[in-house]
Amino acid sequence: MLGRSIKQEKTGWAAGLLALFGFVTLVGLYLLWQDSQPSNLQPETFSGERAYEDVLTQMAFGPRTPGSPAHAAAVDWLVAELGAAGWQTEVQETEWNGHAVRNVVAERGSGRPWILLGAHYDSRIYADQDPNPARHQEPVPGANDGASGVAVLLEFARVLPADYPGRVTIVLFDAEDSGSIPGWEWIMGSRAYAASLDENPDSMILVDLVGDADLSLPYEGNSDEALRAEIWALAAELGYSEVFVPEVKYTILDDHIPFLERGIPSVDIIDLDYEYWHTVEDTADKVSQESLQMVGDVLLAWLLGRR
Repeated sequence: MLGRSIKQEKTGWAAGLLALFGFVTLVGLYLLWQDSQPSNLQPETFSGERAYEDVLTQMAFGPRTPGSPAHAAAVDWLVAELGAAGWQTEVQETEWNGHAVRNVVAERGSGRPWILLGAHYDSRIYADQDPNPARHQEPVPGANDGASGVAVLLEFARVLPADYPGRVTIVLFDAEDSGSIPGWEWIMGSRAYAASLDENPDSMILVDLVGDADLSLPYEGNSDEALRAEIWALAAELGYSEVFVPEVKYTILDDHIPFLERGIPSVDIIDLDYEYWHTVEDTADKVSQESLQMVGDVLLAWLLGRR
């Protein structure tokens, strides 16, 4: 009897172990199946904190004035970051008004809708709006005016689902910010890129000066009325109505203009009431990750709502 009891205990122990092994195997297979599912079943989360780190990285290069070592280093970094996020990336090497232009272009998907997102990465050669005239010949650091829009689009590139239907293009424009300087023009990079298009995107969204800690984003007067109303209404649904103000406050020349001139519905998301615009004080401490978060949330929600 004793020997039979021991044998039964061993048999029961082995059966329990096999059952446990089977359960663990099933759990592992389920987790593998979950990981293999389309990314649109997983939550997409824009991180203002990561975007702010991208602002700091750009600032560490120094002012990204055209032709400078900091400018070249920024291009290399942008290409690497977008490539690591899974985008097909290239540098459009061209010229405008006798100046070399290097636009960083990243693509995902194909077909329609085709959405174009833009920001400029260069910083201004001269801080000619600085209250101290002695500093007017210094370059602008470009934390908000340049780096903030780029940071939003870099983080956007990381979190856009890989299976997003249609085509998305991110263009980081060069040579935007040197207008009113002898021999230069405004928005040369976007003009060169728009002139190179064989067909038109369905819409274009520009983000510029979007990191101000005291952020206010009114309608821009040149922007497509229907498209801006759609985006600002979505911002209100997300709880950002105090920042996205649906009233025209200014009408400006910016990187969306060459696309509007081609008949492409385009919107400029911009806070031009920035105290440190074109001064040496346009530094990273003036940029808020909460502001970057709001703009990123709105962009991502708008795009995902179109699928």
